Amino acid sequence: MPEADLTSRLRDEVDRGFERQVEFLREFVRIPSLRGCEAPAQDFMARALRERGYAVDEWTIDPDDICHLPGFSPVAVDYGQARTVVGSHRPDRVRGRSLILQGHCDVVPEGPRAMWTRPPFEPAIDGGWMYGRGAGDMKAGTVAALFALDAIARLGLEPAATVHFQSVIEEESTGNGALSTLQRGYRAECCLIPEPTAHSLIRAQVGVLWFRIRVRGRPVHVAQAGTGANAIRATAPLIEALDALERRWNERARAHPQFGAMEHPVNFNPGRIRGGDWASSVPAWCELDCRIAILPGWPIAEAQAEVEAAVREASSAHPFLRENPPEIEWNGFLADGYVLEDAADQERALAAAHRAVLGAPMGEILATGLNDTRFYGLYHGIPGLCWGPVAENIHGFDERVDLESIRRCTQVLALFVADWCGVQERPARPAP
Repeated sequence: MPEADLTSRLRDEVDRGFERQVEFLREFVRIPSLRGCEAPAQDFMARALRERGYAVDEWTIDPDDICHLPGFSPVAVDYGQARTVVGSHRPDRVRGRSLILQGHCDVVPEGPRAMWTRPPFEPAIDGGWMYGRGAGDMKAGTVAALFALDAIARLGLEPAATVHFQSVIEEESTGNGALSTLQRGYRAECCLIPEPTAHSLIRAQVGVLWFRIRVRGRPVHVAQAGTGANAIRATAPLIEALDALERRWNERARAHPQFGAMEHPVNFNPGRIRGGDWASSVPAWCELDCRIAILPGWPIAEAQAEVEAAVREASSAHPFLRENPPEIEWNGFLADGYVLEDAADQERALAAAHRAVLGAPMGEILATGLNDTRFYGLYHGIPGLCWGPVAENIHGFDERVDLESIRRCTQVLALFVADWCGVQERPARPAP
């Protein structure tokens, strides 16, 4: 930990800049950075990094550059506007340990706006919470990391090691944004991603598979519906088969070293369905988009084979699908699970900063969702820590993040950077 006087000064400096931090977050949340529309948010972040004097690198992700790398997930959308932004601090004299601070700017769709209490992209503050899509997941954490570095700079100090501040996309669908930074050559001795974890460290996380089931039918006029084959109805036995697979996988999970004591770590979700062309025509097609989890150590290829076998077996019992089997397209996450290991020094520094601010030991959680830390820990030997503020209703209506938890998160991150990287006198230039 930094010496007591520096600890106090850093915490006070975060407090002094917090009003500006909240307004910055409000501006960031106001940008609807849905998949394929992240460019304005990346422009916003790149501009903020340049204003602070970081060396900014930004590039469009080319799937051909990363498709051969471990952790790559299939691309189902146009990447023509898919950009990554990295701002790097490289001191003239290196005395400490290097660090990646990473956040994602992409957000999930908001759903029917009429079902929100407030418009999702008009961030509002009420009762100590900021409301808005992406406020919690994870723009608050990204901004906390940036303003933690700002607090250090305003004290006339700088990290005594290289720090890469990374703003990525695709975290919610493939992780290819984070993968692109590794393909670009960015490395460090630690990566910290301040996702909304309620001030707990993620010890282990599931992997995720995305797939699309394409079902064909036989269209006829609905007046003769019995002579056709309804593609939408035909998805029902496939969902039932995948529900049964989920139950089997949760039984298997009882023997897992990390998730064995958890009641239901594997979740299957039929997340989107589209089909048919006309209300009075028996539908000739249906597409079902699905997500299912796998546990750390479960090979992706074996899990894919089990999914395909479940669909194939259910189809063989269906009078139409037996002769017209569905197609499965793997169209997003093919993500391994991840267990944080061999990170004693990194964890010790984060735990010390956590205790200094929150006055209690740092807790741990097992996550039934995933984040980008897997790329660093699994494939490049860079311990990936995930720890961040308190948020509620992420991926749901009325998403919100607790402002006081953001303040504390920013203080913890400032202390962590000061400890892990060390600090030294900053060359003369304007502070943020």
